[in-house]
Amino acid sequence: MMNNSFMRVEDVARELNVSKSYAYKIVQMLNAELKAKGFITISGRVNRQYFLERTCYSGSSDSNEKE
Repeated sequence: MMNNSFMRVEDVARELNVSKSYAYKIVQMLNAELKAKGFITISGRVNRQYFLERTCYSGSSDSNEKE
């Protein structure tokens, strides 16, 4: 398994420029969503791809915006 497939709380905090306590809440929320979908989750870590999808960093959102 690749080492960078999961983000730690520190990574989330740095990426979103928020405190570690708020980043932990985000990780908990995302993991709850994944668990509800039937995935196995790891406390304090979140799947990088899912994080990027849920935070609008995963694709070319600029091309999807309407003026």
